[in-house]
Amino acid sequence: MKFTLLTHSKEFAKRSNTGRLVVDVLGSAAEQVRWDRARPPAGLLEEIEAGGVALIYPGPADEAGGDLTGIGHVILIDGTWHEARKIHQRSPYLQKVRRVCLKPVEKSVYNLRKNQKESGLCTAECVIEILRSTGNSEDAERLQERFLAFIRPLETVRGDGGDP
Repeated sequence: MKFTLLTHSKEFAKRSNTGRLVVDVLGSAAEQVRWDRARPPAGLLEEIEAGGVALIYPGPADEAGGDLTGIGHVILIDGTWHEARKIHQRSPYLQKVRRVCLKPVEKSVYNLRKNQKESGLCTAECVIEILRSTGNSEDAERLQERFLAFIRPLETVRGDGGDP
């Protein structure tokens, strides 16, 4: 499975961005693409037209719900909730993509940003969920380990001390 992280320009400078972890762990199976309203990525547009692409985005799912059968390429919008909403609304090509909503088993443990949605997951957690649901548990576990190591230093600094 291929992952495209359609990333808001502000995210590249943020230490709290988990999209980089996804690319580091999955290598060529993942790419972080800077979102540009005026110039959408040509290769991504071609893949969308060819089919087998799904967009992970909260809200009402298409008829297949969370089923990723037949999907070989997943797009995730990588940014804050506000940025993601803006990217989705301003990208007509994303309106054509089959929308899939994740139904996570566990709550998010992401702790590096304020004002997180109660039912939301960060980018890395979404990819972990997808990998697990498609039977790729080895990559899911490698990404989970890196993700937990990524968020733990802040707990130590804050003095939380407990498990996330």
